Amino acid sequence: MNSRLLLSTLTMSCVTSGLIAQNKNQPDKANILCLAFEDTSAFLFGCYGNDQVHTPHIDKLAREGVQFMNAWSTAPQSSPARSSLITGSYATTYGMDVHPVAHITPKNILFPELLKNAGYYCTNNSKTHYNTKLNNKSCWNDCRREATYNHSDRDALQPFFSVFNSEASHMGRMRTFHMEGRRDYLQEGINIDSLVLPLHFPDLPEMYSDYAAHLEAAQDIDKWVGTFLADLEERGLSENTIIFVYSDHGGCLPRGKGYLYETGLKIPFVVYFPPKWKHLAKTNIPSQQKDLVGFVDFAPTILSLAGVSIPESMQGKAFMGEEKQPAQEYQYAFATNQLHHYMPVRAVTDGKYKYIRNYIPYRRTSLRNYYQWGMPANIAWDTYVFSGKNENPIWNLPYEIQPSELLFDLESDPWEMNNLAATQEYQDVLERFREKASMHIRKTHDLGFFLPSSREGVNIYSYVREGHYPLEDLYNLVELASSAQEKDIDDLLAHLKNPLKEFRYWAVVGLGNLAQAGYLQNTPQELLEILSEEDPYLSVEAAYALYYSGAQEKALEYLVDFDNAESSKMKFSILECLSKDKSTHSDLSQFKDRLLYAAENMPAQANEDPGLMAKGILADMGIIEVKDIYSSFYEQGVKLNKGRRISRSKP
Repeated sequence: MNSRLLLSTLTMSCVTSGLIAQNKNQPDKANILCLAFEDTSAFLFGCYGNDQVHTPHIDKLAREGVQFMNAWSTAPQSSPARSSLITGSYATTYGMDVHPVAHITPKNILFPELLKNAGYYCTNNSKTHYNTKLNNKSCWNDCRREATYNHSDRDALQPFFSVFNSEASHMGRMRTFHMEGRRDYLQEGINIDSLVLPLHFPDLPEMYSDYAAHLEAAQDIDKWVGTFLADLEERGLSENTIIFVYSDHGGCLPRGKGYLYETGLKIPFVVYFPPKWKHLAKTNIPSQQKDLVGFVDFAPTILSLAGVSIPESMQGKAFMGEEKQPAQEYQYAFATNQLHHYMPVRAVTDGKYKYIRNYIPYRRTSLRNYYQWGMPANIAWDTYVFSGKNENPIWNLPYEIQPSELLFDLESDPWEMNNLAATQEYQDVLERFREKASMHIRKTHDLGFFLPSSREGVNIYSYVREGHYPLEDLYNLVELASSAQEKDIDDLLAHLKNPLKEFRYWAVVGLGNLAQAGYLQNTPQELLEILSEEDPYLSVEAAYALYYSGAQEKALEYLVDFDNAESSKMKFSILECLSKDKSTHSDLSQFKDRLLYAAENMPAQANEDPGLMAKGILADMGIIEVKDIYSSFYEQGVKLNKGRRISRSKP
């Protein structure tokens, strides 16, 4: 062999051996640990300005890492938010937005599979509510309650991507139906007498108590985070592990979880980088970042940190790592339903202004999700408003017909109490955000305007694309329906003959909006025909429009026929829309016996059992008290008040 070639070969061999020796001690990729918890808004933590809570571990990570001040969960409920995070796209794009229902979706859309293929050991301690009928566990090396980065299957130097989820702060902790037997939160350092409520809440004892319970939960989450920090340090993993700490969406207090206000979307979010990997942050450390980030951005960011190519199909943008993109100018969010209340809403912000579009305005914020309404604060708010003693118009807002458009200045009005949409000086701002929201649903091919029943057994994503579905026409109709005027009646009536069910549905919604506002005085024959539709989503909405257009008896006779248990839930949903309007009570009272029979004889133990919904309507009418909706849950509430919800996930 040529001596020069031999020397070169020996030199390369030595270099390679040196690299191998170095790699034996130093992984060439960072570990990524995600510590997620549930139902907790940013304002519940010390590092976000709350001086009434003690969260030292998370506060320290925020001081030493990157704290995001404008992070959204993209959706205000766990399964659609998680679906957006795991795909790097808005769950509405894949029809994964109905909470908590799994539908048929495209394959290969869950990003941990890409990390696993790149050599990462991927674990998830069992939270896989992604609203898809795909095998939600196949993208992980280990997905079960005991899954951990400490498993013997992981090679010593194999990088890991691990997700742990704590349930300690879940709404189930506050869902106690009453306050009897609640422990003294002062023992946790939380003084109820010194708490300051967010301004949009009525000044009620139950509000303070649920707020204290939530602060206690935040403190328990902080202790849980501390166990992972200690474990990483003990195992010598801390110097190679990037840590994400975040909530799955906003908090439990009323008008939070489930709604597109900041209290439902704005999450605590902190990323900690050990010194060795700070260069991947691509920003100053420590720092507070005001950039807009959302759950759709998490997947591309994690792939960017791991050095894995980001699929073009992802709609989010990497905000860290080698593939970091410029900060986004606008951030978007969506909500589709409150269990059996189908009520699509969209939101967009630039950080200063916030726009919310209600597509079915007569579906009020106060329509009960019977799980959430098990919190004493929600029960107390209902009772307070129904008593007629409330003199603060702000506290009445959730119980009123919603405007189709809301516009808030988040800098001057962080609790979103002053709607600027009708203010003349803000019309240019309103138009800008209206256009942004409109463009976004089109750009992302938003499937959230398809009824839940339209998605059963169908890959709606493929159906729309392969069948050349007229999405643009549907979006135009949806936007028209939400803000219809009297001149639009003929156009809406024409759509009642459309062979596509979604078009008929949204035409009915538009007519319902007009009828409720007094613009549909004579009952259209076309609307009467919709009452015989097989799909209860359409027929119950038609009944609402018929009631306000002069066919009260026919509408109510249909709605109080509860022979079919499943369709009865749709009927109770629209009956609650009616019962929120006091002017309907004299008509509804004619069917009091049927409602009482349903309340006493239909199931009333689970969150959305029809018997529970019947009780809610009777409470709206003043026939029973609000607290009596949950009378059978009394002992369960006592037990919950004495205990506390703990996290079962451990390192």
